[in-house]
Amino acid sequence: MGTQTKRPEAERLLTPAEVAALFRVDPKTVTRWAKAGKLSAIRTLGGHRRYREAEIMRLLEQSGGAATD
Repeated sequence: MGTQTKRPEAERLLTPAEVAALFRVDPKTVTRWAKAGKLSAIRTLGGHRRYREAEIMRLLEQSGGAATD
């Protein structure tokens, strides 16, 4: 009856700093990975990059790393 504006699965988006902390690298490294196509980034209205949590966790598992924090 009404239109839904909320997605069924609202994905959590991570900042470059949050991704960097998970991989234990510098945030600039995360930006370079996105520019190289290793990560897919979503741009905010302000032009900032955000990364899908599900994709990051999948890459983290594949790399053998583990978020133990």
